[in-house]
Amino acid sequence: MSAPKVQRWIDLLAALLGHRMPVTFDELAKDVPGYLTDGSVAAGTPSPTLKRMFERDKAELLELGVPIEVIGEKGSEESAYRLRPGDFYLPYLGIVSDRGVDLPEKVDRFGYHSLATLAFEPDELQVIVEGARRVEQVGDPVLATEARQAIRKLAFDLPLGATDAPDDTLIVPPRKGADPKTLSLLGDALFQRKRVSFTYHTIGTGVSAERTVEPYGLFFINGHWYLVARDTEKDALRNFRVSRIAEVSANAAKAGTPDYVIPADFSLKEHARSRRAWDVGDGDTVEAVVNFTGTTGAVLAAAALGAPDEGSQTRRRFTVRRTDSFARWIFAFAGQAVPVSPPTLVEEYARLVTGTRALYAGAAGG
Repeated sequence: MSAPKVQRWIDLLAALLGHRMPVTFDELAKDVPGYLTDGSVAAGTPSPTLKRMFERDKAELLELGVPIEVIGEKGSEESAYRLRPGDFYLPYLGIVSDRGVDLPEKVDRFGYHSLATLAFEPDELQVIVEGARRVEQVGDPVLATEARQAIRKLAFDLPLGATDAPDDTLIVPPRKGADPKTLSLLGDALFQRKRVSFTYHTIGTGVSAERTVEPYGLFFINGHWYLVARDTEKDALRNFRVSRIAEVSANAAKAGTPDYVIPADFSLKEHARSRRAWDVGDGDTVEAVVNFTGTTGAVLAAAALGAPDEGSQTRRRFTVRRTDSFARWIFAFAGQAVPVSPPTLVEEYARLVTGTRALYAGAAGG
């Protein structure tokens, strides 16, 4: 990032924070020299080129999390802009002690007097630090970096060093995590609503193929990052494991203009919440029938996840996208749940049974 751009951003933030009321671009430009470098100070009105520069700066700052508010029609000359100090700055942080609440000295200038106060109990600090450590162990590099940065920010005002005792909890990460660069590229495309193309390796078939999709969201489940997106070729919603995505490129045409709209009825929270291991994948779904013979609570709860089968009271129907994961799930019930169809699922289950028997027979013979 160039030094002039960084200086321009700093000047823009200072100008926005220095105004209590929304201000137009013309008013902001008087306090940001970078927007008046073409001699337009004398003319009194910034040029269209510099206005476009401001729009790019604003978009990039929004992407970084700076909550610049736009009042009025986007892009019009009458639009006004505002950055509330309470939305931009962290609250004053303090810690509860025997003497009361210990707080840093407050500054009553430049809007700081409007900031709220947030006080922590010592045990709350301990929970925060332990939570950050566990996030670092999950295996995702992006989450780990965010957790470390959050703790460093809090440590400026709070005695987090007092909670640096070792944590005995160990979380085993997945064998292959998502590439941070890939996650970043997908996140940018999602934010800007741009189509992306990539090479995807399907674990079930072992085949890599080109995909073009419209990203709807990213979610983290079972130790892995997934991209939920509309496959433009199949015209269907699919889940892609990010660790199997390579050679990502976003559509560069019409920069700043969205390629698609996410349906209003799509909820990433509900979509991710409903995912089970056998339903997270990019393949087509199949209907699986399983016969449940056990009567334990675990078996009954598992059976309740499926739909009734008209031909039998002990059989349940499931919509499955990954038969390998589904077969392993059934196998965990030690014969109290057995697949009936489709044949591919029955064969996958039989291979698990045969392989496990051979493994234990070998161990017994040794």
